[in-house]
Amino acid sequence: METFLYQASIFLAAAVIAVPIAARLGLGSVLGYLAAGIVIGPVLGLVTATSDLQHFAEFGVVMMLFLIGLELEPRALWAMRQKLIGLGGLQIVITGAAFMGGAMALGLDWQPALAVGMIFALSSTAIVLQTLSEKGLMQTPGGRSTFSVLLTQDIAVIPMLVVLPLLGSAGAATLSADGAIERHTESDAHHSMSLVEGLPGWGVALVTLGAIAAIILAGIFLIRPLFRFIHSAHLREMYTAFALLIVLGIAFLMLLVGLSPALGTFLAGVVLANSEFRHELESDIEPFKGLLLGLFFLTVGAGIDFGVFFAAPLTLLGLALGVMVLKGAILFILGRAFGLRGRSSWLFTLGLAQAGEFGFVLVSFSLQQSVFGTAFGAQLLLVIALTMLFTPLFFIAYEALSRRLREDGETHDPDSIDEEAPVIIAGIGRFGQIVNRMVTNSGFSTVVLDHDMETIQVMRRFGFMGYFGDPTRPDLLHAAGIEKAKVLVAALDDPEATNRLVSYARRLRGEDLHIIARARDRSHVYALYQAGADDIVRELFDSSMRAGRYVLENVGLTEFEAAEAQKTFYHHDRRIVRELASLWKPGVAAKDNAEYIARARELEKELETALFSTLERKDDAA
Repeated sequence: METFLYQASIFLAAAVIAVPIAARLGLGSVLGYLAAGIVIGPVLGLVTATSDLQHFAEFGVVMMLFLIGLELEPRALWAMRQKLIGLGGLQIVITGAAFMGGAMALGLDWQPALAVGMIFALSSTAIVLQTLSEKGLMQTPGGRSTFSVLLTQDIAVIPMLVVLPLLGSAGAATLSADGAIERHTESDAHHSMSLVEGLPGWGVALVTLGAIAAIILAGIFLIRPLFRFIHSAHLREMYTAFALLIVLGIAFLMLLVGLSPALGTFLAGVVLANSEFRHELESDIEPFKGLLLGLFFLTVGAGIDFGVFFAAPLTLLGLALGVMVLKGAILFILGRAFGLRGRSSWLFTLGLAQAGEFGFVLVSFSLQQSVFGTAFGAQLLLVIALTMLFTPLFFIAYEALSRRLREDGETHDPDSIDEEAPVIIAGIGRFGQIVNRMVTNSGFSTVVLDHDMETIQVMRRFGFMGYFGDPTRPDLLHAAGIEKAKVLVAALDDPEATNRLVSYARRLRGEDLHIIARARDRSHVYALYQAGADDIVRELFDSSMRAGRYVLENVGLTEFEAAEAQKTFYHHDRRIVRELASLWKPGVAAKDNAEYIARARELEKELETALFSTLERKDDAA
């Protein structure tokens, strides 16, 4: 008991220290957990035997697949079927086949070679999705395609976990003389708990199908009434207990019939994806999933044998880079075949070239099932970890390529612009679309420019004219009639690109051109003031004010009083922004600018006084 508590304390302390540091450095939490495990295991030797903790940690994988299932609403999956089955399915099959062939060429039998192919067909969901979100790339064509492939890979883990026991000597099923199935696994000592031990083949099949059917039917007809029953108790901890009961109970049932626990929990998650209790389940399971999954990666890092690495460092580094190059080549070809070009193609290629956290899961599971030996498994773990460590470098390479593509021109040739209009709209995302619809439906013509070919094509299908090209390029602006235009709307997603566009247009036209710019936040507002924008619209400012007005209407003010308060807030906030813009210093965070903070606090008190005065005048008038 003391040893267990000691190891648990060391693991948790390492996670608390290392993961925030890794997140701050932009390396992601998975690499933080791995690094912490390496430090407390092979480097410092603070922990040795990790098998006890690993039994708990493996439930993190089970819970992750349950949560993935909750996110996969069947109708949404059907809508994404082309990319899931086409792009994602082809990536898994082709990549797996390529690595299986390479492993067989190096002398492996087909069973361990197939396991290697499945392991390297997967990428890191945790690292890639976090990086895409941090860099604002999720909604780009490359980001959406990357997400589709990662989703397909997460789903594919389920059949992989089912297939792996069939490949190993310990988990292989054999037929006895009377047709009964015998499973020779490490868990034979617990065969009395098995529901399929000694059954004939058709009996095993029926019991297995019955277990899966029971999970689906329970998700549809049983879990919802039970949730309503528990809700009547009004005890928060009962929700958590019931969520854990679902996961652990289904995992236990799957073990009884000889299947992977992850398969059952994944199916249960998909069945409950449309449930009104879905978000409740997610919030209850998420903390346990995150902690246990992190513990799993810690045990993986602590179990890495660096003696294996130092015995052949060049070989292992070469294998890791070889994995990423081969996988990247396959991804690049598939991306081109599915219409990805330029930056989107490189994002798709470089973003998915690594092996992933599920590779650790499959390696650990393969070792348990004796698919391959311990020494080879240790080498695979090192190769997977190295590819994940190289991933931040690949994203740096993508950013360099992206800048080069912007400088050298787009992969598609820009459209020839054959019309001019008094209004030029640069950027046709959600913001620019509404501006364009309002202006054109009011009877005024516009010229729309955007660097996303897919967005322009969608616009054309709905009857709106737009031109493909980088709106910050002077030649395209001149072709669009920037010398004669009355208004320029800078509605680009990239704040830096918006700043460059506004600055160039102001230098070119002086005060003759009215520039309206979209700002991401208040700091961006100040930068746009300095660049020369006339009117600056913060993305969420107007909608937030409207929400605030609704709040005031529902806490006691009349509609007129709330509207007056909104008007006062609007005018005062505009004055605040203009005054604080003179104190804002580029490259200095607002929290580090003492003069800015002091004046902001004074102006906030003036705003409070102005709002009280407005409401008091209305009360006196009444």
